[in-house]
Amino acid sequence: MAVNVKIGDKVRYLNSVGGGVVTRFQSKDIVLVEEEEGFETPCLVSQVVVVKETNQYNFPVEDPVKEINDKKAKAAGVKPQVEEDDEEIKEPEYTWNERYETPDGEQLTVYLAFVPKDVKQLQTTDMELYIVNDSNYYLQFALYSGSDKMRLRQQNLVEPQTKLYLETINKIGLNDLEQLRFQGFAYKQIQFEAKPALDIELKINPTKFYKLHSFRENDYFDEDAMLVTIVKNDVMDLGMLIDPQQLQRAISEKKVGERKPVSKPQNPKPAIIEVDLHINQLIDNTNGLSRADMLNYQLEKFNEVMQANLKRKGQKIVFIHGKGEGVLRAEIEKLLKKKYYKCTFQDASFQQYGFGATQVTIH
Repeated sequence: MAVNVKIGDKVRYLNSVGGGVVTRFQSKDIVLVEEEEGFETPCLVSQVVVVKETNQYNFPVEDPVKEINDKKAKAAGVKPQVEEDDEEIKEPEYTWNERYETPDGEQLTVYLAFVPKDVKQLQTTDMELYIVNDSNYYLQFALYSGSDKMRLRQQNLVEPQTKLYLETINKIGLNDLEQLRFQGFAYKQIQFEAKPALDIELKINPTKFYKLHSFRENDYFDEDAMLVTIVKNDVMDLGMLIDPQQLQRAISEKKVGERKPVSKPQNPKPAIIEVDLHINQLIDNTNGLSRADMLNYQLEKFNEVMQANLKRKGQKIVFIHGKGEGVLRAEIEKLLKKKYYKCTFQDASFQQYGFGATQVTIH
């Protein structure tokens, strides 16, 4: 049966998704269909079906039955139903099942994540702020900004093993994030081991938002992101929480202590030196550098630190090299066995450094 198609008709494709309005005939059997994006697509007349027909003056032809029903509905005070061309596709809601629990998830690990919309334009781009809950617990939380007088930014619930979008912040708004306070408590909907309530202050250096090496590859986003640790493996960094009363007591005790002579130990224990060998902590720009170049740069830094401390007997140095493929770690161990054989080495504290650091003791 011949298909009667005129200019101005709204049509859909028979053998593919989409459609549009017929603008003109390219030939007897081919019409040009203007789609929503404004492009004209040639199509066989036999491969389209008219959705909304027009008359000889290119005015839409109304369906007489539908028009009568609409008039009756209007007279009865009922709004006519509007047919939607496309059904809205809703994403399935995230749901948590305790069967998904992992052994590592029994320890709380929570981050704030800053994801730039355009990592190549850090001077001007906006930042998306997320909270990442890498644990088996539900986390009810509140996030504030400010120091003396705080402002509530977010109050919400983030489900286990997921991330939650909080807000998008422009470059001016990033200055308000220099001082943050996070409060929260974790729980499960089944029997669980209780966790202490979280209450921690976070100080973020605003200049980090403008440095490319602040944003790294991670397990939670396809894009590079800056992760700010709130709690990791059940351990909070309480170094930034200052109790004014405790501070005053410490000052008073210091003044009293100054009046008494204090005998210094004969051989004070030297503080542990930490050296981060990640390449983006050593240089700002790695463009044009091969893997061999970056490895040599890291080993030069290792040798420089070792040479500077060889005469400091008992000095402990932690070299943070990350897990990665283990190439840097293997090269460091070779140097320690061959060049610095008088020194001893071992894996650094797992709790403090994870599985990517080596501790060297100078002898």
